[in-house]
Parts: sequence; C-alpha cells; structure tokens
Amino acid sequence: MNVEPVDAQAVVEAAAVLRQGGVLAYPTEAVWGLGCDPFNSRAVQRLLLLKQRDPAKGVILIAASMEQFKPWLTGLEPEKLARLEASWPGPYTWLVNDNGYTPELIKGRHRKVALRVTNHPWVVALCEAFGGPLVSTSANLAGEPTLESYQAVIEAFGEEVDAVLNGPLGGLKTPSRIADLDTGEVVRP
Repeated sequence: MNVEPVDAQAVVEAAAVLRQGGVLAYPTEAVWGLGCDPFNSRAVQRLLLLKQRDPAKGVILIAASMEQFKPWLTGLEPEKLARLEASWPGPYTWLVNDNGYTPELIKGRHRKVALRVTNHPWVVALCEAFGGPLVSTSANLAGEPTLESYQAVIEAFGEEVDAVLNGPLGGLKTPSRIADLDTGEVVRP
C-alpha cells in the first residue's frame, strides 16, 4: 500500500476526539469510514443515527494489531488464531464468536463480532494513538453508495461529525472481505 506519510498531529487530534466520545470520519483501505469508541454507547448510538443504520446489523471493529484484539480473541482455538495471523494485517474482516466482551451495539443481533486488523498506515496510527480498536463502518447513509473523497464526506456529514481525519484512501477498489472464522463462509466478497 503506497500511501502518503501520516500526519501525526492530525492523528493525535483525531484520537482525542474519539476519547472524548466523538464521531470521526476517516479514510480506510477502500472507502471513507465513520468511527468512534466501541465502548462509548452514546457515541455508537450517535454514529448509527448519523448513518441511519439499523442497530441490529452491528458494526466492524478495526485495530492496529492482533494485540489490540486480545480481549476478543481469548479462548480461540490455535488453528483459528493461526488463520487470523495469516490474513492480518490486511483487508480481511473475520466474524469471530463473541466471548462476552463485545458491547451489544457492536454485535447487533449477532452472536459474532466483525474484526479487522488494518494495514492502512493512517488507521494503524489512529488506533495506536487512541489506544485500541475503534468502530469502522462506511461513511454513507445506509443503502447509499460509499464515499470515496474528503469532499463527499464533508458534503454528506459536514457539521454532524466531530472531526474528519483528512488522509488518503488505501488504494483498494472494494471494501474488506468478510468471512466467518468458524466456517470460512464468505459473507461479503
């Protein structure tokens, strides 16, 4: 992934917004995303309202490393951990059985939680500055096309988000693949 150098100051400021319970728009591997602290239920509810997303659907969590997902991976069989290690970091989102650690608004109606370790340098830096995983859902209204530019995000969400981390997309043409860690079934190619 050939992406311009990370703006460290902008990342620190964006992480501060997340820690204060804000909703942030930020670039991901393929499209712009909306994110917040997954453990701040008010922030997650606000993000879902902004996006007009059905809370039953749940959202993806994105992290800088497998280490940041350690609480979610506790109790996983070695072969499943090996599958995660082989695919991460990268554009692979895995549906992992929830071990009781995940807030309900993150899982939605599901028994599993969607996890991805990114290789996008700006998002890695953001998760590291924030100190853990964050919500990652596409920055668009539910059912509408994904947003692929800073200007489109400003036009769609403008004052409704607390900050926009203005960085480059990661160069992928489609959002991450989503597959079930237990069965290998691909839910989103």
